[in-house]
Amino acid sequence: MPSTETPDDATHGPTRPARETSDRLILLVISGYAALFVVFGFLVSSPTEIGEGLVAITTSRDTLLSDYFGVGGVGAGFVNAGLLTLSGCLVYSLVGARITGAAVAALFLLLGFGLFGKNLLNIWFIVLGVALYARFKGQPFATHINAAFFGVALAPVTSEILFSSLLPVGIAVPLGIGTGVLIGFILPPVAAQVFKAHMGFALYNMGFAAGLVGVLIVALFKSYGFVPDPVLVWTSGNNALLGGFLGIVLATMLAIGILLDREAPSGLQRIMRESGQAPSDFIAIGGFGATLVNMALSGAIGLAYVLAVGGDLNGPVIGAILSIMGFAAFGKHPNNFVPIIIGVFLGSLAKPWHLADPSILLVALFGTNLAPIAGRFGWGWGIAAGFLHSSTALSVGVVHGGLNLYNNGFAAGIVAAVLVPIIVAIQSDRARV
Repeated sequence: MPSTETPDDATHGPTRPARETSDRLILLVISGYAALFVVFGFLVSSPTEIGEGLVAITTSRDTLLSDYFGVGGVGAGFVNAGLLTLSGCLVYSLVGARITGAAVAALFLLLGFGLFGKNLLNIWFIVLGVALYARFKGQPFATHINAAFFGVALAPVTSEILFSSLLPVGIAVPLGIGTGVLIGFILPPVAAQVFKAHMGFALYNMGFAAGLVGVLIVALFKSYGFVPDPVLVWTSGNNALLGGFLGIVLATMLAIGILLDREAPSGLQRIMRESGQAPSDFIAIGGFGATLVNMALSGAIGLAYVLAVGGDLNGPVIGAILSIMGFAAFGKHPNNFVPIIIGVFLGSLAKPWHLADPSILLVALFGTNLAPIAGRFGWGWGIAAGFLHSSTALSVGVVHGGLNLYNNGFAAGIVAAVLVPIIVAIQSDRARV
């Protein structure tokens, strides 16, 4: 029987035995953090403010960059992210999907982007489209569920049609829903194909696929005279409050990882020896306890970088830190993503940008999806990849009109597809000398 594994959920290469953790327990831990987001939201905002904020968030355009803290308030942003992730956990549980490192990454992306771009309305049409694709292929939805929740990178397309077009409601509603379903239906085969271009050296493979699909959508929009306007909603002034909350999240994650597995340090060593080239399931390689420790350490590095350069903690930035944490279960660890940040840092120094500018700050954090280049070819090439990415990511957003939330995934796919063959050719030539 042919394998039903995809680049988004398979495991790369042989792994050493790791202490097994039940899917139910992993989902319980993720659900616990999602619930913590909801609780925190109600601690910082009143129920009335949260209700009004959720309405504002749900009916916003969501194009990059739409900080939900600015759209609906801090409390509503956290509640949206928490409820969205709890819903995702419920779907994983209902379909009986395996909770691999890819699943953890997908759910943490849901939690992170639930603070800017994904809401309780706009993701579900794409998820439905992927479910219909699975049915069309005669396969269980559980086989494609990671693709579904990674694929909601294009959720703003639905919001853009529903809430920013001049179309009457009778046309905008079916068009928005139908477009979302169609996107979900075509994303899985596109993602499987474009994976070959970067060979797993760009971890946000769905971002690369979504970027290409987004280019076609924007081209179609423009041909009918509809050009998405850029959006920049960016909040500041909450570093103490949000930094304290993130500190609690990271500390508890570290503690839970050690409590679950007293051998987590040895599991972490196994993880740190991996290149991270996708697909690399760190839960299978080092165990869930060690993976949680890696997630906590990786998130702490991301947080430290933001504070060190004087950046703002807000929806997009916390979302970027959570993406590092999520993919610390599926390809990232300090030894392979720190060189990327260094490369972006150096690239910023050589260009007319400030390290704390919104775009370049997010490039440094999201650009870590190029971590496998450093893991496989060394820190030097990782720094070079980060340097190139610091320019590429700031240039490609215009072609998809900000409708692809994983803009850095799109840019990194291009960088990896061009840079990796060059690295391989250079190393091959050196080996023959």
